[in-house]
Amino acid sequence: MMLNVIHRLVLSLLLALAIGGGASAQTEAQPKLPTVDLQAGMHNIRAEVARTALQTQTGMMFRKEMAAHEGMLFVFDSLAARCFWMKNTPLPLTIAYIAEDGAIVDLIDMQPYSDRTHCSSQPVRFALEMNQGWFAKRGIKPGFKLKGPPFGS
Repeated sequence: MMLNVIHRLVLSLLLALAIGGGASAQTEAQPKLPTVDLQAGMHNIRAEVARTALQTQTGMMFRKEMAAHEGMLFVFDSLAARCFWMKNTPLPLTIAYIAEDGAIVDLIDMQPYSDRTHCSSQPVRFALEMNQGWFAKRGIKPGFKLKGPPFGS
């Protein structure tokens, strides 16, 4: 019986380390990820695609610059309410929470290094981070539909 309890504790610890990325904390930006081209009306976006748990957890952390037409698209396997924060992220960003068909559900400005969470107002499969103000400067608001392969268009 005691051996079974110890076995479960060891398995739980190993799982926690695997999910958390081990004992070492993230201290640098992740390498550039594969990209996808998206369209916001006449505006083109080159978005790095974060798909894995580690890629989505790391996101834009420690990135010091991002070109005006670039962003990061977070792709999830299922619909769910999503929440992001700006821990270790020096760039001010705007996050667009996006429905499966490419329609923007929410646009939220996020401040650098903030631990404040910013959540979608409804379940989504995608989130797109761009430089803060990118959407506003182009008159893009919730309801606007983005186009590109992830959205089936």
